[in-house]
Amino acid sequence: MSPNFLRLGEHTDERVALVALLSEKSMPKAHLAAMVEQLGSAVTLLQSIYHGTVDQQPLLDPVPSEVIERAAAEVASWAQMPYRVVSVFDEAYPSSLRDIHDRPPLIFTEGDASLLERTGVAIVGTRTATDLGKRRAAKLARDIGKHGFVIVSGLAEGIDTAAHTAALDADIPTVAVLGTGLTRTYPKGNATLARRIVESGGALVSQFLPKTSPIAANFPQRNITMSGLAVATIVVEASHTSGARMQARAALRHGRSVFLLRSLVEQHEWARLLVQGEQPGPGAPAIESIDDVVRNLQPSVPLPAFQFG
Repeated sequence: MSPNFLRLGEHTDERVALVALLSEKSMPKAHLAAMVEQLGSAVTLLQSIYHGTVDQQPLLDPVPSEVIERAAAEVASWAQMPYRVVSVFDEAYPSSLRDIHDRPPLIFTEGDASLLERTGVAIVGTRTATDLGKRRAAKLARDIGKHGFVIVSGLAEGIDTAAHTAALDADIPTVAVLGTGLTRTYPKGNATLARRIVESGGALVSQFLPKTSPIAANFPQRNITMSGLAVATIVVEASHTSGARMQARAALRHGRSVFLLRSLVEQHEWARLLVQGEQPGPGAPAIESIDDVVRNLQPSVPLPAFQFG
């Protein structure tokens, strides 16, 4: 299929063009949404690359016709799936993500998509969390959720699982941002948790095509999107190689609030550097109590007395 057969501005064809562009290895995925929005059309970008009429042409390879054909079949298959799909061209695209430069072109949601327009706080950390770290994550989720915030996390083992589970147990809405497509659950052991999130009125969110398997390169992209969806990121426990550290740095770039538990700062050099101003941003304070978080995000609310230690 030639991109010339795709119609400029036509809803389905614009999605086909987005999927085709996402499938092209030479395409800079982090900037694709910004590129197509600047042009006003994914079809225009796809056709321009094909005909060699864009400035980026030396760096971008024309998308083969078979890739476009597969993209068309992919988009057609979405009609049979119970997911909400929005692109950067849709009014329903989450407003919080429009604020970040590396926003994803597509967002798939299972469950209550309206939660993406509510104020969310991300609670993240290592998969190999200590029991104390899990208890702290759970306490954070319950206390922050009481103030009306949606609890956002990544469905991973450890800190993420503790945050989601505590929110569900307290009837607090929670959103899981996945590093896979919505037809895949990673880790597999959290399949029951994923179902519980949806059935309890929460939501699963992915920027990846529905059948995308867990690939290491996708999880940093997931953390960037999670940062954009949340007004703040709280890191509970995380090593210097953790995706939670990457998310904290992304959140500062996005102009979001970042909070690090005091215990984390005392244990890890990367956390100390972030607190000391390793990079420009609104700051990443070390927190010792829940009021350090809520006072920053919602100054007028009464605060529970709780120390993290």
